Amino acid sequence: MAKRKIDGVMLLDKPFGISSNNALQKARWLLSAEKAGHTGVLDPFATGLLPLCFGEATKFSQRMLDADKGYRATIRFGEVSTTLDGEGEITKSGEIDFDEAKLRTVLASFLGEYEQMPPMHSALKFQGKALYEYARKGVEIERQARQITFYELELISFDGITLVLDVLCSKGTYIRVLAEDLGKALGCGAYLAGLIRTRTAGFRLEDAVPLDQLNEMALEDREAALLPVDSLVSDMPELALDAGQTDLILHGMPIASVAHANADGLNVPTAGSFRLYGMLGNEDNARFIGLGEVASDGVLRPKRLLAHFAGFAG
Repeated sequence: MAKRKIDGVMLLDKPFGISSNNALQKARWLLSAEKAGHTGVLDPFATGLLPLCFGEATKFSQRMLDADKGYRATIRFGEVSTTLDGEGEITKSGEIDFDEAKLRTVLASFLGEYEQMPPMHSALKFQGKALYEYARKGVEIERQARQITFYELELISFDGITLVLDVLCSKGTYIRVLAEDLGKALGCGAYLAGLIRTRTAGFRLEDAVPLDQLNEMALEDREAALLPVDSLVSDMPELALDAGQTDLILHGMPIASVAHANADGLNVPTAGSFRLYGMLGNEDNARFIGLGEVASDGVLRPKRLLAHFAGFAG
Protein backbone atom coordinates (compact mmCIF):
# COMPACT_ATOMS: atom_id res chain seq x y z
CA MET A 1 0.00 0.00 0.00
CA ALA A 2 1.25 3.47 -0.90
CA LYS A 3 2.29 5.76 1.94
CA ARG A 4 -0.44 8.20 2.95
CA LYS A 5 -0.52 11.63 4.56
CA ILE A 6 -1.97 10.88 8.00
CA ASP A 7 -2.07 13.39 10.85
CA GLY A 8 -2.64 12.43 14.48
CA VAL A 9 -1.35 10.86 17.66
CA MET A 10 -1.38 7.16 18.51
CA LEU A 11 -1.05 6.15 22.14
CA LEU A 12 0.77 2.85 21.85
CA ASP A 13 1.35 0.32 24.62
CA LYS A 14 4.85 -0.87 23.70
CA PRO A 15 5.51 -4.52 24.44
CA PHE A 16 8.61 -5.96 26.10
CA GLY A 17 11.65 -6.77 23.99
CA ILE A 18 11.42 -4.34 21.08
CA SER A 19 12.89 -0.88 20.67
CA SER A 20 10.81 2.28 20.48
CA ASN A 21 11.89 2.74 16.87
CA ASN A 22 10.83 -0.79 15.91
CA ALA A 23 7.44 -0.21 17.54
CA LEU A 24 7.12 3.08 15.67
CA GLN A 25 7.99 1.54 12.31
CA LYS A 26 5.51 -1.30 12.88
CA ALA A 27 2.70 1.16 13.68
CA ARG A 28 3.70 3.34 10.74
CA TRP A 29 3.50 0.32 8.42
CA LEU A 30 0.11 -0.68 9.83
CA LEU A 31 -1.22 2.81 9.06
CA SER A 32 0.69 3.18 5.76
CA ALA A 33 1.74 6.56 7.12
CA GLU A 34 4.14 8.76 5.19
CA LYS A 35 5.71 10.53 8.19
CA ALA A 36 6.02 9.42 11.82
CA GLY A 37 8.05 9.92 14.99
CA HIS A 38 7.96 8.94 18.65
CA THR A 39 8.05 11.17 21.70
CA GLY A 40 10.76 9.68 23.88
CA VAL A 41 12.66 6.42 23.90
CA LEU A 42 11.53 3.42 25.92
CA ASP A 43 14.23 0.77 26.25
CA PRO A 44 13.40 -2.72 24.91
CA PHE A 45 13.44 -3.82 28.57
CA ALA A 46 10.59 -1.37 29.38
CA THR A 47 6.94 -1.52 28.38
CA GLY A 48 4.05 0.91 28.39
CA LEU A 49 2.99 4.25 27.03
CA LEU A 50 4.71 5.42 23.84
CA PRO A 51 2.89 8.31 22.13
CA LEU A 52 3.52 8.20 18.37
CA CYS A 53 3.13 11.24 16.14
CA PHE A 54 2.07 11.05 12.52
CA GLY A 55 2.24 13.73 9.83
CA GLU A 56 1.71 17.24 11.15
CA ALA A 57 1.71 16.01 14.75
CA THR A 58 5.50 15.53 14.49
CA LYS A 59 5.82 19.34 14.59
CA PHE A 60 4.73 19.30 18.22
CA SER A 61 6.44 16.12 19.43
CA GLN A 62 9.19 18.06 21.23
CA ARG A 63 6.66 19.08 23.88
CA MET A 64 6.24 15.41 24.77
CA LEU A 65 10.00 14.89 24.88
CA ASP A 66 10.18 17.73 27.42
CA ALA A 67 7.14 16.57 29.41
CA ASP A 68 7.03 14.97 32.83
CA LYS A 69 6.76 11.17 32.83
CA GLY A 70 5.19 8.57 35.08
CA TYR A 71 6.42 5.00 35.64
CA ARG A 72 5.67 1.89 37.65
CA ALA A 73 9.02 0.48 38.64
CA THR A 74 9.85 -2.91 40.13
CA ILE A 75 13.09 -2.76 42.15
CA ARG A 76 14.91 -5.78 43.58
CA PHE A 77 17.09 -5.29 46.66
CA GLY A 78 20.12 -7.35 47.71
CA GLU A 79 21.40 -7.76 44.14
CA VAL A 80 23.03 -5.53 41.53
CA SER A 81 23.19 -5.58 37.75
CA THR A 82 25.99 -4.63 35.39
CA THR A 83 23.45 -2.61 33.37
CA LEU A 84 21.46 -1.49 36.45
CA ASP A 85 18.44 -3.38 35.10
CA GLY A 86 17.28 -6.91 34.37
CA GLU A 87 19.23 -7.17 31.12
CA GLY A 88 22.63 -7.24 32.79
CA GLU A 89 24.57 -9.80 34.80
CA ILE A 90 22.91 -10.11 38.23
CA THR A 91 25.02 -10.75 41.35
CA LYS A 92 24.40 -10.78 45.09
CA SER A 93 25.43 -7.53 46.77
CA GLY A 94 24.37 -7.25 50.41
CA GLU A 95 22.00 -8.19 53.19
CA ILE A 96 18.59 -6.55 53.37
CA ASP A 97 18.22 -5.30 56.93
CA PHE A 98 15.68 -2.49 56.64
CA ASP A 99 11.92 -2.43 57.11
CA GLU A 100 9.16 -0.61 55.25
CA ALA A 101 9.33 2.38 57.59
CA LYS A 102 13.04 2.87 56.81
CA LEU A 103 12.33 2.42 53.09
CA ARG A 104 9.65 5.14 53.19
CA THR A 105 12.05 7.50 54.93
CA VAL A 106 14.72 6.96 52.28
CA LEU A 107 12.19 7.37 49.46
CA ALA A 108 11.09 10.70 50.92
CA SER A 109 14.71 11.91 50.86
CA PHE A 110 14.75 11.58 47.06
CA LEU A 111 11.74 13.84 46.50
CA GLY A 112 12.31 17.20 44.85
CA GLU A 113 15.30 18.30 42.81
CA TYR A 114 18.04 15.72 42.57
CA GLU A 115 21.46 15.48 40.92
CA GLN A 116 21.48 12.24 38.92
CA MET A 117 24.43 10.76 37.04
CA PRO A 118 23.42 9.30 33.65
CA PRO A 119 24.36 5.60 33.39
CA MET A 120 26.96 4.24 31.02
CA HIS A 121 24.32 1.90 29.61
CA SER A 122 22.34 4.70 27.96
CA ALA A 123 21.82 6.20 24.52
CA LEU A 124 23.54 9.48 25.43
CA LYS A 125 26.20 10.34 22.88
CA PHE A 126 29.93 10.89 23.35
CA GLN A 127 31.97 11.75 20.23
CA GLY A 128 29.14 10.50 18.04
CA LYS A 129 28.70 7.12 19.74
CA ALA A 130 26.15 6.04 22.33
CA LEU A 131 27.51 5.50 25.83
CA TYR A 132 26.31 1.88 25.84
CA GLU A 133 28.69 1.16 22.96
CA TYR A 134 31.63 2.19 25.17
CA ALA A 135 30.16 0.29 28.13
CA ARG A 136 30.02 -2.95 26.13
CA LYS A 137 33.77 -2.59 25.54
CA GLY A 138 34.46 -1.91 29.20
CA VAL A 139 35.29 1.76 28.61
CA GLU A 140 34.09 4.26 31.23
CA ILE A 141 33.34 7.80 29.96
CA GLU A 142 33.28 10.76 32.29
CA ARG A 143 29.75 12.11 32.57
CA GLN A 144 28.16 15.21 34.05
CA ALA A 145 25.37 14.87 36.59
CA ARG A 146 22.08 16.41 35.52
CA GLN A 147 19.40 17.99 37.65
CA ILE A 148 16.11 16.14 37.57
CA THR A 149 13.02 16.24 39.79
CA PHE A 150 11.06 13.52 41.53
CA TYR A 151 7.54 14.84 42.10
CA GLU A 152 6.05 11.63 43.51
CA LEU A 153 7.51 8.35 44.79
CA GLU A 154 4.55 6.24 45.93
CA LEU A 155 5.22 2.87 47.51
CA ILE A 156 2.73 0.38 46.06
CA SER A 157 4.06 -2.79 47.66
CA PHE A 158 7.14 -4.15 49.41
CA ASP A 159 7.61 -7.83 50.36
CA GLY A 160 10.99 -7.44 52.04
CA ILE A 161 12.94 -7.97 48.80
CA THR A 162 10.99 -6.42 45.93
CA LEU A 163 9.60 -2.90 45.81
CA VAL A 164 6.86 -1.78 43.44
CA LEU A 165 7.00 2.00 43.13
CA ASP A 166 5.01 4.61 41.22
CA VAL A 167 7.27 7.43 40.05
CA LEU A 168 6.36 10.84 38.65
CA CYS A 169 9.46 12.67 37.44
CA SER A 170 10.85 15.27 35.09
CA LYS A 171 12.28 14.57 31.65
CA GLY A 172 15.68 12.94 31.39
CA THR A 173 15.28 10.82 34.54
CA TYR A 174 16.78 7.33 34.58
CA ILE A 175 14.71 5.03 36.77
CA ARG A 176 17.45 2.38 36.79
CA VAL A 177 19.76 4.96 38.38
CA LEU A 178 17.07 5.63 40.98
CA ALA A 179 17.07 1.89 41.72
CA GLU A 180 20.86 1.87 42.06
CA ASP A 181 20.84 4.96 44.29
CA LEU A 182 18.13 3.48 46.52
CA GLY A 183 20.21 0.33 46.91
CA LYS A 184 23.24 2.39 47.90
CA ALA A 185 21.24 4.51 50.35
CA LEU A 186 19.87 1.38 52.02
CA GLY A 187 23.27 -0.35 52.06
CA CYS A 188 22.31 -3.53 50.20
CA GLY A 189 22.39 -2.76 46.49
CA ALA A 190 19.45 -2.90 44.07
CA TYR A 191 18.57 -3.05 40.40
CA LEU A 192 15.56 -2.26 38.22
CA ALA A 193 13.73 -5.54 37.61
CA GLY A 194 10.84 -4.12 35.59
CA LEU A 195 9.59 -0.82 34.20
CA ILE A 196 6.25 0.34 32.77
CA ARG A 197 5.70 3.89 31.55
CA THR A 198 2.29 4.95 32.75
CA ARG A 199 2.18 8.67 31.88
CA THR A 200 3.56 11.19 29.43
CA ALA A 201 2.26 14.69 30.18
CA GLY A 202 -1.55 14.31 30.16
CA PHE A 203 -1.56 10.98 28.30
CA ARG A 204 -2.11 7.77 30.29
CA LEU A 205 -1.36 4.11 29.69
CA GLU A 206 -4.97 3.01 30.18
CA ASP A 207 -5.87 4.86 26.98
CA ALA A 208 -3.11 3.22 24.91
CA VAL A 209 -3.53 0.47 22.30
CA PRO A 210 -1.30 -2.64 22.64
CA LEU A 211 0.78 -3.27 19.53
CA ASP A 212 -0.63 -6.76 18.99
CA GLN A 213 -4.17 -5.38 19.20
CA LEU A 214 -3.31 -2.66 16.68
CA ASN A 215 -2.01 -5.39 14.38
CA GLU A 216 -5.39 -7.18 14.50
CA MET A 217 -7.47 -4.08 13.79
CA ALA A 218 -8.92 -3.14 10.43
CA LEU A 219 -7.30 -0.08 8.85
CA GLU A 220 -10.30 2.15 9.56
CA ASP A 221 -10.22 1.15 13.24
CA ARG A 222 -6.53 1.99 13.44
CA GLU A 223 -7.26 5.42 12.01
CA ALA A 224 -10.15 5.86 14.45
CA ALA A 225 -7.70 5.24 17.32
CA LEU A 226 -5.69 8.32 16.34
CA LEU A 227 -6.05 11.39 18.53
CA PRO A 228 -6.15 14.82 16.86
CA VAL A 229 -2.95 16.80 16.43
CA ASP A 230 -3.98 19.42 18.99
CA SER A 231 -4.11 16.77 21.73
CA LEU A 232 -0.34 17.37 22.00
CA VAL A 233 -0.91 21.01 23.01
CA SER A 234 -4.18 20.70 24.93
CA ASP A 235 -2.58 22.18 28.06
CA MET A 236 -1.89 25.48 26.29
CA PRO A 237 -4.39 28.38 26.37
CA GLU A 238 -6.61 28.73 23.32
CA LEU A 239 -7.33 31.64 20.99
CA ALA A 240 -10.19 31.54 18.49
CA LEU A 241 -9.71 33.69 15.40
CA ASP A 242 -12.31 35.03 13.02
CA ALA A 243 -12.00 34.51 9.26
CA GLY A 244 -10.05 37.72 8.67
CA GLN A 245 -7.59 37.05 11.48
CA THR A 246 -7.18 33.46 10.34
CA ASP A 247 -6.27 34.63 6.84
CA LEU A 248 -3.64 37.03 8.22
CA ILE A 249 -2.04 34.43 10.48
CA LEU A 250 -1.95 31.77 7.76
CA HIS A 251 -0.12 34.21 5.51
CA GLY A 252 2.46 34.91 8.20
CA MET A 253 1.06 38.29 9.20
CA PRO A 254 0.79 39.63 12.77
CA ILE A 255 -2.48 40.63 14.41
CA ALA A 256 -2.24 43.87 16.37
CA SER A 257 -5.09 43.05 18.76
CA VAL A 258 -6.68 39.72 19.61
CA ALA A 259 -8.85 40.90 22.50
CA HIS A 260 -12.14 39.97 20.86
CA ALA A 261 -10.68 36.65 19.68
CA ASN A 262 -10.29 35.36 23.21
CA ALA A 263 -12.72 32.46 23.67
CA ASP A 264 -13.65 33.68 27.17
CA GLY A 265 -14.34 37.24 26.07
CA LEU A 266 -11.55 38.59 28.27
CA ASN A 267 -9.08 41.38 27.61
CA VAL A 268 -5.99 41.01 25.47
CA PRO A 269 -4.26 37.80 26.64
CA THR A 270 -0.97 37.98 28.46
CA ALA A 271 2.23 37.26 26.56
CA GLY A 272 2.93 33.63 25.75
CA SER A 273 2.16 30.76 23.39
CA PHE A 274 -1.37 29.85 22.34
CA ARG A 275 -3.05 27.15 20.30
CA LEU A 276 -4.93 28.80 17.50
CA TYR A 277 -8.31 27.85 16.05
CA GLY A 278 -9.32 29.60 12.85
CA MET A 279 -12.30 29.92 10.52
CA LEU A 280 -11.38 28.55 7.09
CA GLY A 281 -13.32 29.55 4.00
CA ASN A 282 -17.05 28.93 4.38
CA GLU A 283 -16.68 26.37 7.17
CA ASP A 284 -18.89 26.85 10.22
CA ASN A 285 -16.50 25.42 12.80
CA ALA A 286 -13.05 26.69 13.78
CA ARG A 287 -10.19 24.28 13.15
CA PHE A 288 -6.81 23.93 14.82
CA ILE A 289 -4.29 25.71 12.61
CA GLY A 290 -1.17 25.74 14.79
CA LEU A 291 0.53 27.79 17.48
CA GLY A 292 0.87 31.53 17.87
CA GLU A 293 2.90 33.78 20.16
CA VAL A 294 1.64 36.93 21.84
CA ALA A 295 4.54 39.25 22.56
CA SER A 296 4.77 41.85 25.33
CA ASP A 297 3.37 44.41 22.86
CA GLY A 298 0.11 42.43 22.66
CA VAL A 299 0.69 41.47 19.03
CA LEU A 300 -0.11 37.90 17.95
CA ARG A 301 2.31 36.32 15.50
CA PRO A 302 2.36 32.82 13.98
CA LYS A 303 4.80 30.43 15.63
CA ARG A 304 4.20 26.99 14.11
CA LEU A 305 1.41 26.37 11.61
CA LEU A 306 0.06 23.20 10.07
CA ALA A 307 1.55 22.95 6.59
CA HIS A 308 -1.68 22.24 4.75
CA PHE A 309 -3.20 25.50 6.09
CA ALA A 310 -0.20 27.78 5.56
CA GLY A 311 -0.99 30.28 2.83
CA PHE A 312 -4.66 29.20 2.79
CA ALA A 313 -6.78 31.60 0.76
CA GLY A 314 -10.12 32.03 2.53
